[in-house]
Parts: sequence; C-alpha cells; structure tokens
Amino acid sequence: MLKYSFLILFLSLSSACSDIAYYSQAMDGQWEIFSRSQPIKRVLTTDTTPTPLKQQLTDILKIRAFASKILYLPDNPSYTYYADLERPFVVWSVFATPPFSFVPKKWCFFIVGCVSYRGYFSETAATTLAKELRLQGYDVYVAGIPAYSTLGWFNDPVFNTMLAWTSYRIAGLIFHELAHQKLYISNDTAFNEAFAMTIEYIGVELWLAQYGSPDDRLEYQQGRQRQIEFINLVLSTRNHLQNIYQQNGSIEKMRVAKKAAFDNLRIKYQHLKTRWNGYNGYDAWFAKDLNNAKLLSIVTYQDLVPAFRALFEQLDGDLSAFYHAVEKLGKLPAQERLAKLQYLR
Repeated sequence: MLKYSFLILFLSLSSACSDIAYYSQAMDGQWEIFSRSQPIKRVLTTDTTPTPLKQQLTDILKIRAFASKILYLPDNPSYTYYADLERPFVVWSVFATPPFSFVPKKWCFFIVGCVSYRGYFSETAATTLAKELRLQGYDVYVAGIPAYSTLGWFNDPVFNTMLAWTSYRIAGLIFHELAHQKLYISNDTAFNEAFAMTIEYIGVELWLAQYGSPDDRLEYQQGRQRQIEFINLVLSTRNHLQNIYQQNGSIEKMRVAKKAAFDNLRIKYQHLKTRWNGYNGYDAWFAKDLNNAKLLSIVTYQDLVPAFRALFEQLDGDLSAFYHAVEKLGKLPAQERLAKLQYLR
C-alpha cells in the first residue's frame, strides 16, 4: 500500500516535470527508507538489538513525546520508527549560485514549490549534477544531510545517521524536522529553514532545562556560542562580497576581490580557533574550497533566525502565539514578509 501511495505521488511529480530520472531516484530512495523502517518499540523488544542502541531509541521516544506535549509540534508517527541505511547521510543536497551573486539557483517541485537546493539519495548523482553546474559557471557546494522531512506525507523515521550525536543534538534535529511539518511556506526556503532552526534552538533549550545535566547545559551553551560566532563570520563575509558584486566592477576585479575575501575568512577563522582554545569543530567546513554556494548553505538556514527569535521574545515565549504569528507572516506576499522579518531583527 505504501509503495502504491508513493507511486501515485511519483506520477504526479513526473507529470509536472520532465526530469523522470530525478524523480525515479527519489522514488527508489524513499522506498528504501520504507523497507528499512521499523517501529522503535519493535526494535526495543528485539533480542539482537544492542543495549546502547536500545538506550538511544528509548531516549528518542522521550524526545518525541516532548516535541508534541511541550513544543506543540505535530503528534503523529514520524520519528517513532527507526531505519538503518548503512551510510553516513540520508541525502546529499546541491547548492548553486552564479560566481558573483548570492541569488541561489532554484529547483521547483510538486507540493513544496521552489527550493534553493536539490537533494539526491545518491552521493554519486549529487556530485554528477555538481560537476555539470560547475561547467556552466556556477559556484557549487554539495552537503551531506543526516535527515529530512516529507512534510508529514510519510512517517519519517529516525536514521542511523543521527545516532553518533549527543541526545540534545538528536532532539534538536527532530524538533527541526517536525517544525517543517508544523508550518511550511512554498517557495521560501530561507523562511522555512530559519523558522525550523529557531524551533530547534528553543526546543533544545527547553529540553536541557528539564532533562539535561549541568555538564550537558554547559556544553550546549559553549557550542552554541561558538556556532553564533561562526555564523556571524560567514554572514559578515557574505555582506562584504555582496557589496563587491553590486559595484559591477570588471570580472577580473571581482574575482580578485572574491579570493581576497575568502582568504580573509580563513584568517579570521584561525583567530576564532585561538579564542576557542583550539576547538576544531569547523575545520572540515573550511578544509575544501570556499565559494558563494558554500556560504549560501549557512545563510539559508541562519540569516533570519534573529528575526524569528525576536518575535518569539516579543510574545513572551508563548509558543502557541509564536506559531500563530509565523503563520500570519507566511500568508503575506514574499517581499512584505521579508520586510517584516528584517524589521524584527
């Protein structure tokens, strides 16, 4: 029955777009998830399930209940299933921009509208698209993604890709993905991701306040402060590059200035590492080429978070009122919506 339901969706998708190969891999990838998913309660009662996995999954059921009871997120079977995909990521997302712009290349899909990335269940397929886009002159970045949301169309499982994390980080990801089910605005990736990130941060703070140890809370606060400093560094570089691109100088002049900006970003990151006593958690992000698309992958998720957080605080931390206010924002025309969010910052 599940396969038939997904086939109906697939046919609708393919009728709206000629890229049959893309939707075919999406169908295959989703079917693999279906076939590997088991109810967590069944996994917990299976004798061969390792004890550490049982403990993690028990904690996840607690997180799932917290999400609905305390955060008022959808109460459905999502994240009450477990799937071991035997790979490090669920999907790989491709981000692309022109070489002298932060306007993302967008891909349009049935139901979700146009988004600023294209996801694949195969890393090879994602890197193939990335090569094609680079040949067309785009800045490109491919990111491995440990989870994703079908926006409530299917029962999204907990994946093995999440289990190497701390319990509060797993909680944050579940809150994030359920936030997409709570509210999703077609054709506005930055709005959707910043809203989900805000719920993730708020949710983790509340979770740790109730269930976290003093060490957990301190670790999270320190990590969050480093993350904020990293994000601010990325946003500052984006703003500097935008000014360069808007000056409409020669291609060569912009290319030189762009390289200098990314060189400066690396230097400033080293200064941050010194302040962080050598913490190297962002080294992998800096290890490969930096470009507009890589910055965009951060900007898309983080740029509007301060605005959403300000709105939450204006409403005295009332989540129900916050959801209602965000829903009202989502109904506005895109430019008016953005203007109101910018005003809140």
